[in-house]
Amino acid sequence: MTANLRVTMIQSDLAWQDPDFNRRQLAARFRGLAGHTDLIVLPEMFTTGFSMDAQSLAETMDGATVGWLREEAAAVGCAITGSLIVRDDGKHYNRLVWATPDGGLAHYDKRHLFRMAREQEHYAAGRRRLVVEIKGWRVCPLVCYDLRFPVWSRNRGDYEVLLYVANWPARRRAAWKALLRARAIENLCYVVGVNRIGRDGNGATYLGDSVALDFLGQALGGDRDGDLVETVVLDRESLATFHRDFPAQLDADEFDLRSDAS
Repeated sequence: MTANLRVTMIQSDLAWQDPDFNRRQLAARFRGLAGHTDLIVLPEMFTTGFSMDAQSLAETMDGATVGWLREEAAAVGCAITGSLIVRDDGKHYNRLVWATPDGGLAHYDKRHLFRMAREQEHYAAGRRRLVVEIKGWRVCPLVCYDLRFPVWSRNRGDYEVLLYVANWPARRRAAWKALLRARAIENLCYVVGVNRIGRDGNGATYLGDSVALDFLGQALGGDRDGDLVETVVLDRESLATFHRDFPAQLDADEFDLRSDAS
């Protein structure tokens, strides 16, 4: 039987467009986690806040933040993930980077760009979903607005954990909470959603509401305001038992996602 998975949610304020400060304050929250977690999850655009100033804030995959993620993953001995602004092949992406303790990297570019903030005018949309493996678990990491699109999130038997990193404002917190529960229930999986707190340079307020949910949509941890560093344990046996006793996944509709079409 695959071991349980320990996931640490870090819900914190983010200094507006100040990568150096944000890296330092997040690293301070990693202390004491070595040996006690398998995965640390940070919010969306954790170095800058949700900024449209891609031109001046973008880093490369060889830049300071990706190097920092690799160093911290090695130091803590776990995977670390969150999104940042990346320039790649002449385009800008809201890119989730997944760093592992052995120096490995994977990434996912946000598919659904938040048009109410004109994100699509500053960033290119991703084309492919990512599924990564950790301790025998398959994890599908997505970014913020992706949460509103159930087809993109749909479990096709390829993951056990659905993960969202976000800058989801307080005025839409009811939707955040409802949609996370819906994704857990409809996909028969664990869901982890990590959001920020504080106020950004655009005047948006964030209350957090980071949460880990089981396959019934029940909270395992988080789900509160304020600064938060909390580790939850995802139980593999409970998930396997639920799939055996309530195999709704066997009746799921088949479909093709043509996300790579140009």
